[in-house]
Amino acid sequence: MDQELKKLMKELGEAINESLADSEQIAEVVSRIKDGGYDIFLVLEATIGFSKQGEKAAEKASLVTTLSSKPELKVSDQDVKFLKSLRIKIDDDAA
Repeated sequence: MDQELKKLMKELGEAINESLADSEQIAEVVSRIKDGGYDIFLVLEATIGFSKQGEKAAEKASLVTTLSSKPELKVSDQDVKFLKSLRIKIDDDAA
């Protein structure tokens, strides 16, 4: 995969995270769920496909991410910021 495309895909992921982190509507609903006495965790999955303009269907490339059966939790500073914006606390051991 071309380096510029990788950079753009990373920027897209960051933009999606930022949009969710800044969402007052999401924060408000999460707050109501917690007020109802529930703990909450949020897992979002996005599948992003792409193809170069003008390519035939058989030539299209796609980005597929698979999870291993024993996934390792990696929490970045950006992840912590996002979770805090949703008023979600994580253990210090996870970060």
